[in-house]
Amino acid sequence: MEINSSVHIIDVGEVMPLAERMRPVDLVNYLGQTHLVGPKAVLRKAAENGTLPSMILWGPPGVGKTTLARILAEKVKLPFHQLSAINSGVKEVREVIASAKKGGLFAGKSILFIDEIHRFSKSQQDSLLGAVEQGWVTLIGATTENPSFEVIPALRSRCQIYVLENLSHDELLKLIDQAIKDDVVLKLRDINVLETDDLMRASGGDARRLLNVLEMIVANTPSGKVEITNKGVRELIQNLPTGYDKGGEAHYDIISAFIKSIRASDPNAALYYLARMVEGGEDAKFIARRLLIAASEDIGNANPTALVLATSTFQAVERIGWPESRILLSQCVVYLASSPKSNASYMAIKNAQQIVTETGDLPVPLHLRNAPTALMGKLGYGKGYEYDHNSKGGFSSQECMPKGLEGKQIYNPGNNPREKQMRDQLKSLWKDKYGY
Repeated sequence: MEINSSVHIIDVGEVMPLAERMRPVDLVNYLGQTHLVGPKAVLRKAAENGTLPSMILWGPPGVGKTTLARILAEKVKLPFHQLSAINSGVKEVREVIASAKKGGLFAGKSILFIDEIHRFSKSQQDSLLGAVEQGWVTLIGATTENPSFEVIPALRSRCQIYVLENLSHDELLKLIDQAIKDDVVLKLRDINVLETDDLMRASGGDARRLLNVLEMIVANTPSGKVEITNKGVRELIQNLPTGYDKGGEAHYDIISAFIKSIRASDPNAALYYLARMVEGGEDAKFIARRLLIAASEDIGNANPTALVLATSTFQAVERIGWPESRILLSQCVVYLASSPKSNASYMAIKNAQQIVTETGDLPVPLHLRNAPTALMGKLGYGKGYEYDHNSKGGFSSQECMPKGLEGKQIYNPGNNPREKQMRDQLKSLWKDKYGY
């Protein structure tokens, strides 16, 4: 994100948010993203050389994507056209492209900035391809969503992807100090920052949100000294943001961390990510479904009861709902994370599918086929089949694999007490046939 160290002379009564007043106009005062705009960083060098590529700026809200686009355009001295994907469509895109094509001295040298480009449909994104390919415009798209999912491949291939990061704690503190010191409105007030923990939490790494909260605190203290405390922030904000978006990338990042924490046998981390989802308003049944998968994929026969408990949890969640379901989910999460782990069943079906892909539709051995008609009986269907329950020990040792796959091991029991017992049982039956 950004700060502006210069003092602006404006009417104090002017309706302009603090975040807008603090928006910088050059890279010197741009805060954060040093990996992109620091000395000798890629975008700084590109701007200094006048060789900006078309690009997608990907990062969370309030980290300076729009500001960076404007600064880059100013740095290379090119016309800057800005559209928002929320209220613009193909018509507006084509108008800008047409204007850029007949721009006289700047023909083919304009910058087209599209905010929230992930909201453009496929056809809207398609309308950009020709202009970017022909160099009529340099596209700068800004998105909070993963371009791999939200930007069409053809457009991605024509753009560089640059990732912008949340501002660090120190950068946010610097932004507060700079706003209090230099902003034309705040500098007139006696502001004392006593505590910052909840102010940082309220920002969620979003510089715009941080400045908005700071402005609200000052506005709610119309006269006298302004003291910023955790209690004051909580009273003003009520519910601090969790940084969890059910429809955004955080949804996938946190559920991934949740499942991997269970797989890693870390109930503490798993409960933390469960709480992130609970506080973010995630669908309880979505969480319960993922627990069902984890119980089979990551625990399997190392503890078959895990699947039973996960199934019961899912059924109970369907009946209970929030907020009590969080207790049921917590119990199941702790149990799954604390259980021994095995992915042997998961790997077994994966191996079996690979064999089927490689070998095709091998004929089922005749003795295993059903013979519902006399003709099938005459053809040998079912002939020689040994009914295991009539065999000694309930085991016949008959061949069940198709020809060519005899002795092929697909299931390899995991290294845990329960599956070691299964391995011993299988070895006692099949001897060395399957390598148990």
